[in-house]
Amino acid sequence: MHLDTLPLRQKVRISSIDWTQISDNEGRRLRALGIESGAIIEALHRGILFWRDPIAVRVGRMSIAMRSKTAAAITIESLSDDKGAMHHG
Repeated sequence: MHLDTLPLRQKVRISSIDWTQISDNEGRRLRALGIESGAIIEALHRGILFWRDPIAVRVGRMSIAMRSKTAAAITIESLSDDKGAMHHG
């Protein structure tokens, strides 16, 4: 599953990112904001009216916006796939 299809308010872990699909500038911005493999991320909001852009996501305590095309390059996995199974809450 990719971040652009994640249901809202569901926390997941980033399993991989296809940096070749993301511009260098956007890649630097995302890395600086903590978007990397292993990070926990949650989709908060999608677009305005009928558009799906941008997607607002939460990483840690930050909320950031990104294009759907960028989110499509981010592969995600359920928190229960591994270590997350021990999470209480």
